[in-house]
Amino acid sequence: MNASRLATLEVLSRVPTTASRSTPLLFVHGAFTGAWCWDEHFLPFFAEAGYAAHAVSLSGHGRSRGREHLDSLSIADYVADVLEVCEGLSSSPVLIGHSMGGFVVQKVLEQRAFPGAVLTCAVPPQGLMAAAFGMLFSHPGLITDLNRLMNGGEVALDTLREALFAQPVAVDDLARFYRWSQPESHRAIWDMSLFNLPHPSRIDASRLLIQGAERDHLIPASLVEMTGRTYGLPATIFPGMGHGLMLERDWQKPAQHILDWLLERGIP
Repeated sequence: MNASRLATLEVLSRVPTTASRSTPLLFVHGAFTGAWCWDEHFLPFFAEAGYAAHAVSLSGHGRSRGREHLDSLSIADYVADVLEVCEGLSSSPVLIGHSMGGFVVQKVLEQRAFPGAVLTCAVPPQGLMAAAFGMLFSHPGLITDLNRLMNGGEVALDTLREALFAQPVAVDDLARFYRWSQPESHRAIWDMSLFNLPHPSRIDASRLLIQGAERDHLIPASLVEMTGRTYGLPATIFPGMGHGLMLERDWQKPAQHILDWLLERGIP
């Protein structure tokens, strides 16, 4: 793993050992986490497939700038982070965004065209309200614990397990993921709820891939399918998997799905 800084943004990179494909990949994490979540499996997988794979920690996350004023950071700030990293890459990347990162990717696509983009368990263009109301009735304890985590409080490991995983996960891994989790910006949450929603009409949907998870409690499969309908695309829902697709035991299934899509589109 190569951890570099790009204008004080943390970027984790895995590059192929042999001649690489010309189009890099840029992974954008969701709320409460950082670039590290992609480096568990996805970055090495795509580097092995010949792609230069990079993951950014958005401002206020991981080792990036802005931890001291996280709560003032907006979705627009996160969009600027992604565009900043793109400027430092060898060519325009394919964007892969998870959860909040998928929402950020949609906002980035309003401003620029990219070779392709993947929305994985992404906050839908309609925003967080439907997910929040659904969780309030179906998993009220989970939403309470997530609010505690957002404010820097401690939660039980079982909360993290319920939020991210539908498949077995080792206790040591779960504890490690918990140590690396962090609060999230209240301003960004409000932006995703009401104040800075995407405009699908400005986005080239022909370059999108949409993924979701059958047992996702945070962004349920029904909302991922709603995102697909909004963009006029099918949504691929992975059976028996939870919100943290890139960390689940069967992580290779969504990873291979992305790789197959890249190759089918002829993205070199």
